[in-house]
Amino acid sequence: MNHVHILFIGAGRMAEAIFAGLLQANPEMKITISNQKDKSRLNKLQKSYSIHTTKNWRNTVKEVDVILLACPPSEHPSVLEELSPLLHEGQFVMTVAAGIGPSTLEAALPDGTPTAWLMPNTSADVGKSMSIYCFGQHVNEQHKALFTTIVSAIGPSEELSEEQVHHLTAITGSAPAFLYSFAEALEQTATSYGISAEQARKLVLEMIIGSAAMLDKHRDPQKLREQVTSPGGATAAGLTSLEKDDFSNSIKRAIQATNQRAKELGSN
Repeated sequence: MNHVHILFIGAGRMAEAIFAGLLQANPEMKITISNQKDKSRLNKLQKSYSIHTTKNWRNTVKEVDVILLACPPSEHPSVLEELSPLLHEGQFVMTVAAGIGPSTLEAALPDGTPTAWLMPNTSADVGKSMSIYCFGQHVNEQHKALFTTIVSAIGPSEELSEEQVHHLTAITGSAPAFLYSFAEALEQTATSYGISAEQARKLVLEMIIGSAAMLDKHRDPQKLREQVTSPGGATAAGLTSLEKDDFSNSIKRAIQATNQRAKELGSN
């Protein structure tokens, strides 16, 4: 795997998290990054990592084994149109864009092109992304082994169907933002009791970190909730308040809204 050459079309935070993890695990892997819109970004990345950069990815396509599309969903149609005539047999095309599954890639690329859809989250930045993925119909065992090398560099993963990835990206990819919003709300409430913003942040973040560690150890949120909640106690009163505010269904509606918007972005 060390001799594999990967081209990233797009140089945002997700691309950086992925290739940073790859280089840490496979220092000799050749990686080329392209970003036509922000030359200063390319210069910064080249100074920080052992990578190659290019302002024109089209000149590099023929040299690489894997093309990883890390550009926004809205840019995929034009990128795929330009990429298609440049591909040669066996090149593996992946995307990390919301709403762009293997069927979309296959429809835009030459017949027989191996494709995959990887949906990580921003925890890839610390090697803790819970990624979900699916393969196109032309992927072989060698492609799967290469894909495993890539995804394992940023955290755990789970293979699903294309339809399931469409639906569950909201759980693994967008829901971290819901958690961060919950943390913000707790911080704001904490400061209303007369403590500083710094104290509130410490209280909330350390509580979340500790709770996540308990989930990591015990793997049973219902059991942990029940252990914290004494019948008729203070915590039970708080949970009852959340239930009255339709907390569970509010989360479901947020997931549905996320999925709907991702579908719209993928079809544009």
